[in-house]
Amino acid sequence: MSVLLVCEAAIRVRGLNRGANASTAKVQAPKRALMTVVTRKAYYFEDLELGMEATFEKTVQEADIAAFAEVSGDRNPVHLDREYAATTIFKEPIAHGLLTASYISTVFGMEMPGPGAIYVSQTLNFKAPVRIGDTVTAKVVVVDLVPSKKRARFDCTCSVNGKVVLDGEAMMMVPGRPE
Repeated sequence: MSVLLVCEAAIRVRGLNRGANASTAKVQAPKRALMTVVTRKAYYFEDLELGMEATFEKTVQEADIAAFAEVSGDRNPVHLDREYAATTIFKEPIAHGLLTASYISTVFGMEMPGPGAIYVSQTLNFKAPVRIGDTVTAKVVVVDLVPSKKRARFDCTCSVNGKVVLDGEAMMMVPGRPE
């Protein structure tokens, strides 16, 4: 089930069920109608193993770039103006690098570790542009576990047609299994 969320500054989530296979919760954004959010099973720190991986795939639409520009305030014409973009090395509008990077966050928040995981750090290396119509595959792989702090380190990549367009590393705080 796909869900489109309109992000606003303060969003309150009610009814999330940690550890459930699949549940829904209503999210209330200020001045907007209720939205349905689909959550998946969360991994606790104790569930993670080296080499585990998860992915998320998204085809970038012009509307995604426009929405990201609105939310972020980054209205650089290389993203939004076809005529301007035609004068650049890219020859057409490209997605914001951080829009592409946000798909990594989607993996962490929705797939693995899932709800409750918190970013500690993220490095990003932008290798190639993402264009309207490109399907981006974000992939994370567990490469280190720090039991004393319940932290996990992940290698992160985003690729288009098998070509890496972004790579980096993330450190996440992962909740432990309740006792």
